[in-house]
Amino acid sequence: MSARRCALEALTQWEETSRYASDILTDLGGRFRLTPQDRALAQEILFGTIRNLYLLDTIIDRFRKGSLQSGTQDLLRIGLYQLFLTEIAEHAAVNETVNLSKKHEKGLVNAILRNAQRQKDEIIADIKTWPLEDQFSQPEFLIERWTEQYGAEAALSLCQWNNEAPKVYGRINALAPDKEALNRVRSETEPSLLGDDYPDFFVIEGPPNTDWLDEGLIYIQDPSTSQACSLLAPQPGEAILDACAAPGGKTALLAAMRGNEGRIVATDNVELRLEQMQENFKRLHLSNVEVALADWAFDAEEPFGGEKFDAILLDAPCSNTGVMRRRIDVRWRVQPRDFATSAKLQSTLIRNTARALKPGGRLIYSTCSIDRVENEEVIEASGMTIEKVVTSLPWRDGHDGAFAATLRA
Repeated sequence: MSARRCALEALTQWEETSRYASDILTDLGGRFRLTPQDRALAQEILFGTIRNLYLLDTIIDRFRKGSLQSGTQDLLRIGLYQLFLTEIAEHAAVNETVNLSKKHEKGLVNAILRNAQRQKDEIIADIKTWPLEDQFSQPEFLIERWTEQYGAEAALSLCQWNNEAPKVYGRINALAPDKEALNRVRSETEPSLLGDDYPDFFVIEGPPNTDWLDEGLIYIQDPSTSQACSLLAPQPGEAILDACAAPGGKTALLAAMRGNEGRIVATDNVELRLEQMQENFKRLHLSNVEVALADWAFDAEEPFGGEKFDAILLDAPCSNTGVMRRRIDVRWRVQPRDFATSAKLQSTLIRNTARALKPGGRLIYSTCSIDRVENEEVIEASGMTIEKVVTSLPWRDGHDGAFAATLRA
């Protein structure tokens, strides 16, 4: 009951505020004093319900014409999610949801859930005939963009991908000083290491090992984030700038690739994020990284006294359409106008950071977007030479979507 009540309250807060679902759940999980198992159930119900809002509301409309109070609507959503989209026993999905109901709504909630339970097979068959927007609860304009850019089959595969719970990946941190502990981590994760393309990355089954995290032996990181670092390929003696670095995962990977040698400068335009980065870097045993405040969106005087860098990583703000599976709020926040807005900012960031390149230096432009307006069109309009492009497409590569390109002046 506590897990379901926490999920219900979190869903209500998510609708009424602009906060991210994961932040809300973190706060409420502490307040409800959830066990790890209960927290996992609360997250499953909350995130799954948010991923499937259109589908769940369409089922509700089948049994109830007219408006419902928002609290009743949310109760039905989490009940129907458990009934249709989880392996939770049907009687538990119905009874536990009804038990959460207030006295005045129990009858209605019970009637709709039991009717839905009786018609479950028929409804599941009907769902397959619905428009993709309703089947997969993803905005129609996004589906149209994906169809135009990648084709109908890829758009369908992406809709399916976005509605599955994401895998959690870890990266073994070779900079950790306790080599004996590192060897134990490697031996325990070896079956799930991802191979030569993603060395030191592995799949985390179940809750992450908090001791490994606290000791900086591992870092939670999707393998797609490594492609920009691999493209940059830091060389001995080079000065490297990570221009939009927070939370610092790519910076930490670059430092590991360099064996903590050479100079890396990690900048961000929000002081709180700088503090979080410094905490991450300390935990991950980084010793060759300088953290500094800089906003590359403005044509201000060059930071660092005009210092030039051999290589710059520009992981630009974007629509996050490559990581919708992982960031469940994205589909409900992104708007059609956001792509052009992002592209304008991204072009500015390329122009301003390129001023800090040494002659012959390279700029790695990357995003976690799969939209061509933010990727190919931005680099083509940059005026820089495009040397190499790598992409990660979820339906093709099996992990988060990402884009990276090597640019030279």
